[in-house]
Amino acid sequence: MHKPIQLKNIALSFNSKPCFSGFETIIHHGNHIAITGRNGNGKSSLLRMLMGQIDPTEGDLLIQQDIIIGFVPQIIDDYNTFSGGQRFQQKLGEALALNPSILLLDEPTNHLDRSNRRALFNILDRFEGTIIIVSHDVELLQRGFNRLWHIDDQKVTIFSGSYSDYQIEIKRKRSAIESQLDQLDRKKKDAHESLMKEQQRSKKSRAMGKKNIANGKWEAMVADSKRRGAEEATGRKSKSINDQRDSLNAALQDLRLPEIIIPRFCLSTKVISSRDVLSVQNGSIGYDTTLLNNIYMTVGATEKVAIQGDNGSGKSTFIKALRADSSVFRQGEWIVPVQQEIGYLDQHYITLQPSKTVLEIMEEAMPDHDASMIRKHLNNFLFRKNDEISLRVDKLSGGERVRLSLAVIAAQTPRLLILDEITNNLDLETRDHVIQVLKEYPASIIVISHDQDFLQQIGIETTYRCDQGMIYPV
Repeated sequence: MHKPIQLKNIALSFNSKPCFSGFETIIHHGNHIAITGRNGNGKSSLLRMLMGQIDPTEGDLLIQQDIIIGFVPQIIDDYNTFSGGQRFQQKLGEALALNPSILLLDEPTNHLDRSNRRALFNILDRFEGTIIIVSHDVELLQRGFNRLWHIDDQKVTIFSGSYSDYQIEIKRKRSAIESQLDQLDRKKKDAHESLMKEQQRSKKSRAMGKKNIANGKWEAMVADSKRRGAEEATGRKSKSINDQRDSLNAALQDLRLPEIIIPRFCLSTKVISSRDVLSVQNGSIGYDTTLLNNIYMTVGATEKVAIQGDNGSGKSTFIKALRADSSVFRQGEWIVPVQQEIGYLDQHYITLQPSKTVLEIMEEAMPDHDASMIRKHLNNFLFRKNDEISLRVDKLSGGERVRLSLAVIAAQTPRLLILDEITNNLDLETRDHVIQVLKEYPASIIVISHDQDFLQQIGIETTYRCDQGMIYPV
C-alpha cells in the first residue's frame, strides 16, 4: 500500500502554452483513475509528472520517496525489432516485475490485438494497487475505472464514477440546458405575439377614432398608452430572456461537447449500384511464401465488414492485396474495384501529402467544384477559418488530419473504403467524428479494428477472422 498522494494547486505548461492550472486532488491506494481529454492537452505529461520525470510549472506534488511506480509510456523506443504490441508487452512485464504500488499506463491498448487486449484487461482486473491510465479506448474505460480526470479548456475536471456514468451525466446536463433554452424560446415567442396583438388593437382603435372624433381621441390615447406599455414590458422580458439565454449558452459551452459532423457524400449511380463490390474465390496471398489461402469473401455494395485477428495473422497483407500492392502476390479469382474506386485511411494518414495545405488537398479532391462549394464542404468537417484551411498537412493535429481525410473521402465517395486501425491514438472527440461519418457512409467499408465499441457504433454487419493461414466469417 502507499500513503495518499496529494496534488496541490498544480499547473503545467510547455513553451508558455498552458495545459492546465489549479488542479487539486488526493490519490488514495487502490484508486483506478482514467485521464481523458483532447490530444495535446497534457495527459501524457501529467503521467510523466506523477512518475517524477518532469516537475509541475506551479504547485506541489506530495508523494512518498520510496514508493514503487511501474510506468509504460505510449512511445516505446526500445526493442526496435519488435512490433508495437510486443514492445508494450515487454515494457509491461518489466513494470510489473517491480511489484509496484502504482501502475501508470499511457494508451496501453494501442497496437494490441484481441488476445493481448484480453490479457491486459485480466492483468488490470487482478492488480491490487493504484492504476492511472491515459486512454481513449471506450472498452478499457468501462472496466472498473471509478474516477475520471478530464483535461479540457486549461483545467482538470474530476468525476467520481464510471465512464458510462460520466457520459450519462453530461447528456443529462445537456438535455436539461437545451430544455431550458426551448422554454425561453417559447416565452420569447409568446411575448412577441402578445405585443403584435396589442399593436393590432392600437391600430384598430386609431381607425375608430377617425370615425368618431369625440370618442376617438380617448380611444386612441388609451390604445397608444397600452401599446407603449406592452412594448416596454416586452422589452424588459426580451432582455431578461436574452440574459438567461446567454447564461445557459455559457453553461452549455462549459460542458465542452464535441461538435457534430454532418457529412455530405458525393453519390453517383455506380456507387449505389446493387451488385457486389468485391468477390474473392479460392484466393491465396503472401510474399515469398503463402500467408493466407482458401480465401472466399464477398462484400455487398453497401456492406460494412470487419476483419480481425492477432498481430501477424495476415490482415494487413490482405488489405495490401486488395490495393494491388506489388510486394504481395495474389492467386485465385479476384474481382475488386479499380484502384481509383478504393479509398484508404490508416492511423498515419499516408494518403495526405504533408507539404500541401488543407485547401489544396480539397481542390484536388473536388476539381469540378468552385471555391464556395469547396469551402462549404470543408465547413461540414469543421474547417471554417481562413487560417485553418491555409495550414499545411504537416502542421495539422491528429484530429485535424482525420477530419481532412474524412472530408476527402466524403467528396470522392469511393465504392470501397478500407480503414486500417484508424482509432489508434484518436481522442474521444475525434473518434466520435469518425463514427458520425462512417455510420452514414453510403458505399462499402472494410475495417481492421479490435475496438468492439467502435465496430458496433458504425454498424458492422459481417466479421471475418484471420487465423492459422485462413480468413473466414465468424
